Amino acid sequence: MKKGLFKKVLAGAGITFLLAVVVLSVHIYIVTRPKAPDANTLIMARVDFKQDLNKEDAAKITAWLYQQNGVNHVLCNPAGKLVVFTYYPVKTSAEQIIGKMNQSTSYTGKRFLPTQDQLASGCPVAYNSFSYQASKFFNHLF
Repeated sequence: MKKGLFKKVLAGAGITFLLAVVVLSVHIYIVTRPKAPDANTLIMARVDFKQDLNKEDAAKITAWLYQQNGVNHVLCNPAGKLVVFTYYPVKTSAEQIIGKMNQSTSYTGKRFLPTQDQLASGCPVAYNSFSYQASKFFNHLF
């Protein structure tokens, strides 16, 4: 009697484990699929300036960016001569914002876009993690 119960428990545990693996696989596939931006999507952009910036310049740039349509949040680092901002891509684009800033202000900035090598080295865990490997596997399946 105990041997039959042990087999049932073992079979139930195996089925539960397999079901959990399937659910996790489907979840990873769904959340890693590319999707079109919607009204809640935020994108981050970085602008590098050639000229030196002081605190007053940083305040002016921050205030100007906050006045632009679609800009959500702005952080300006005068010591690093850069500004990082988030925006809604359904309302505007980083290129439009930066182009307008270069035309209408005395500050000349250029958008920072990382190279493929910089992207690959950005998160040392990403390419070796189980989540990345699993999402890569399931994206190749479908």
